[in-house]
Amino acid sequence: MATFLLVIIYLAFISLGLPDSLLGVAWPVMQSDFDAPLDTAGFLFMTIAGGTIISSLVSGKILRRFGTGKVTLISCLLTACALLGFYFSPSIIWLFICAVPLGLGAGAVDAGLNNFVAIHYKAHHMSWLHCFWGVGATVGPLIIAQFISGQNSWRNGYFAISGIQFTLVVILFLSLPLWNRVIKNRNITLNKDSDGDKNFEDDTKNLKPLQIKGVKLALISFLFYCAVESTVGLWGSSFLVNVKHLPAAVAAQWVSLYYGGITVGRFITGFITFKMNNATLIRLGQIIALIGAILLSLPFPSIFSLIGMILVGFGLAPIFPCMLHETPTRFGKKQSQIIMGYQMAVAYTGSTFMPPLLGFLASHSTIGIFPFCILFFVIAMLLSSEKLNIYLKKKGTFLKHDASQVKL
Repeated sequence: MATFLLVIIYLAFISLGLPDSLLGVAWPVMQSDFDAPLDTAGFLFMTIAGGTIISSLVSGKILRRFGTGKVTLISCLLTACALLGFYFSPSIIWLFICAVPLGLGAGAVDAGLNNFVAIHYKAHHMSWLHCFWGVGATVGPLIIAQFISGQNSWRNGYFAISGIQFTLVVILFLSLPLWNRVIKNRNITLNKDSDGDKNFEDDTKNLKPLQIKGVKLALISFLFYCAVESTVGLWGSSFLVNVKHLPAAVAAQWVSLYYGGITVGRFITGFITFKMNNATLIRLGQIIALIGAILLSLPFPSIFSLIGMILVGFGLAPIFPCMLHETPTRFGKKQSQIIMGYQMAVAYTGSTFMPPLLGFLASHSTIGIFPFCILFFVIAMLLSSEKLNIYLKKKGTFLKHDASQVKL
């Protein structure tokens, strides 16, 4: 039963990944169709991520009231309808209207599923779970690129992806009884707190999440992680078209390879977690992303930009899932759900404000500033993460995961 539930969770993360990479690769063509300024994409992206922040912050109450299965179903339905709305949108105003449910559909289910897996499943499942997000994020640009190159129609690309989302809605609807049976029969049980975990939570039970030492550093790491990931996804194609002078379809394919680097990297990370701990994988990924960002910043031929983008994607691969999986270990299981919601909200804050900020700066200067912003974000993420590791090591709050996690 627990295995079937895990399959459903994986499918849900495909649905989360599919819409995330569409706007950036389609925008060079959409901008021309709507005769819109370059930075409009940033405001659209901000609207989507803003909805996600709101739903992340209220995720605790929503999940307690409706359950993870129903929230996942409703979220996927919202995104499917929003993507269909993009297909029919006659103007920019309608794109902004459809961006609201597209954002709201992601937040609560993202926080709920991440915390559920962090507590109940081993680290490799968190990496593979986000690998499936990468599958969706990789397939999306490929579909858009196919329609742009074949028919020069971004709308048909959105229509096709909306159809995939509606298929997932049907699967999730049919799986609702499975969620109910698993919860009722308690086939997945809560971990018993270790002595270290109990002592840690005794020290923090009277504190608000932001008062717990180390939480703010963790939030900063999430902020700049999503700043890197989303900024490359949104503006990478425009950088390649306007600075490297690549055709829009080729640029879309290259951005797809960036997401492919994230996807393949997370698949590989799932196996590496058997040999390395999360903290080591986070550090290694940040170093690889730093090398990729440096390559993007150097005035080399276009092929080096492709290599740099792939390296950034490959480096990002282990960071997000490993940081999420570390949440109960860093701050205790009883605190993890609300802290997970905070982390997701701050992560989407990075997605909300950093790409539009780059778009605003680029519209008043040049999109050529793109690689230098990415380099700054990666360095900020690395420094905050390392400072958190130093603090946790000194305090001795790295807790061992309980062997009672589901062994799948």
